[in-house]
Amino acid sequence: MFPTALSDHRKGLLLTAIGGLALSMDIPLVRLGDGDIWSVLGTRSAATVVATLVILGAMRLASGKWPILIPGRAGVFAGLLYGISSLTFVLAVFNTATANVVFIVAFNPMFGALLSWIFLKEKPPAATLIAMLFMVVGVGLIVREGLASGHVFGDAMALLSALILAAAITVGRASRRKMGFVPLLAAILPAAIGLAQALPTGLAIAHPGWILLNGAIVMPIAFWCLATGPRYLSAPEVGMFYLLETVLAPIWVWLIFAETPATMTLVGGGILVATIGGHSLWMARDKSSRQPAA
Repeated sequence: MFPTALSDHRKGLLLTAIGGLALSMDIPLVRLGDGDIWSVLGTRSAATVVATLVILGAMRLASGKWPILIPGRAGVFAGLLYGISSLTFVLAVFNTATANVVFIVAFNPMFGALLSWIFLKEKPPAATLIAMLFMVVGVGLIVREGLASGHVFGDAMALLSALILAAAITVGRASRRKMGFVPLLAAILPAAIGLAQALPTGLAIAHPGWILLNGAIVMPIAFWCLATGPRYLSAPEVGMFYLLETVLAPIWVWLIFAETPATMTLVGGGILVATIGGHSLWMARDKSSRQPAA
């Protein structure tokens, strides 16, 4: 039984690593599209929905049956959370600096640990509680910078995205059901909102190819992998792989757009990255030390 559990854990690590890497390309592709917020939100989300329907149709032809789409009430609730998080995330991208968004969203695993503690009775170890304190300091520095630069709304949306996303992951973890297609189909909600706002005056996107690439390919890969991960990993572990976006997205944006983060954002982000990385290494070491006993 133990080897199977170990194999499942490795599968979860691989899936979430691929999902986190794909997710790191989200903001750069949105920025490359160069469009207004509602046009980008609607087009990106609609492309995700269309790509998902194509994938589902191919799976139906190949296997002769439909895969599990939305597993019961838990799937509906998680889908609603994923849909709202997409909306708040895009609002954050358009209303604050890229580094602010990804560093604040990196608070996701700590929200995941808190929600798992409250609702799943999975009490976090002392190392996680200590990490939370350091991460609060890091996020506080970034939000303080946002207040000084007038980005308070964007920073608030990023923090809300982290909380809602952690809640969606926790719901998936609690249900133990297949949630791979839930965040993809949940894109119907932001697609409807975005298109309803944009279509009356017409879509305004300078380079729609980047948005279509993001919505039809990159986001389905990222969301499916990250939504499937909680079947094999705890919510805090899944949240840790959002660190890939935290580290890589500002680098991509710096290389493409020469956007340099503010000093306090870098300080706060450095605290977050160091805390999450140190916590991940500590938990991995603790897990490996307990495996021989198991």
